[in-house]
Amino acid sequence: MSEPLVRAVGLTRHFASGGLLRRGRPVQAVNDVSLTLHRSETVGLVGESGSGKSTVGRLLLGLLRPTAGQVSFAGIDLQQTGRSAISRLRPRMQLIFQDPYSSLDPRRRVGTQIADGPAIHRLWSRRDRENRVGSLLGQVGLAAEHAQRYPAQFSGGQRQRLAIARALATGPEFLVADEPVSALDLSVQAQVLNLLVDLRRDRGLTMLFISHDLAAVRSLCDRVVVMYLGRVMEEGSTDAIFSNPRHPYTQALLSALPSLEAAGRRSRILLAGEPPSPADPPSGCVFRTRCQYALPACAEAVPALRPAAEQDHRKACIRDDIPAEVAVIGTQRPGPAITAAT
Repeated sequence: MSEPLVRAVGLTRHFASGGLLRRGRPVQAVNDVSLTLHRSETVGLVGESGSGKSTVGRLLLGLLRPTAGQVSFAGIDLQQTGRSAISRLRPRMQLIFQDPYSSLDPRRRVGTQIADGPAIHRLWSRRDRENRVGSLLGQVGLAAEHAQRYPAQFSGGQRQRLAIARALATGPEFLVADEPVSALDLSVQAQVLNLLVDLRRDRGLTMLFISHDLAAVRSLCDRVVVMYLGRVMEEGSTDAIFSNPRHPYTQALLSALPSLEAAGRRSRILLAGEPPSPADPPSGCVFRTRCQYALPACAEAVPALRPAAEQDHRKACIRDDIPAEVAVIGTQRPGPAITAAT
């Protein structure tokens, strides 16, 4: 397989807590996360709120500096690269924000905002700007004349399309989509997800898709990484994760998925208690305080990711005898299109 476009090794990010006069324990947002994204691949990053997903996305883009670990893009180590060099890389990696209402400036026309990135990086001539903005609007399902409008004149779904057009304006190779549909109505979510499917295919984009929507992840992604309290619990192909989850946390997440097939019926796994504070995570396996299969040994050391059931399928669990008790909607992935609910 070719060299990954994006690679993270031992990625760690801690944030200071407390006020200026009194420092608390650091918040351990991300701990020892390693992952790769190959060209034209979409990787889903899932987990509960506070698991560190968005922090990982910003670390991969170089928007945050890691406390420890390494991030490389196209073979370039972002920690060993100066600010000017990272600025030259910036057009090749972009972010789609979660909230389409706050990510656009209400005082400026949307066409001007779409052209901001190319203007900063001197990618478009003034003569071409209008045509290029119109072309991008067409690619996301809007009209060229919409460039003269303000954000308040668009619906939430249309605003997210505008945010996608702005992210695409610099011609990126790598796109981080951070909960891009969570603020939208269900039917509008389907339209935006279908748009991402089309853009990924047409442009050959490499994408990190961060989401709570497991059905969307299953339809859109080639591989899935499952996080809990800043650490990776399980990773593998989408088929492997959804048809044969091997970590108790992944099983609990997937048990909430609805199924219309008789073979896919299963009991909901309810986790006990609340997630621990990232400022004071448990010793050993961070999931052990909510795991029904925890052993005394789980408190002694952080479990390494090791092979699970299939090739390229790994779990961070010391036990091999956990039953595969979650049958998840058969073993075949659905087609790439995501249909709106009726």
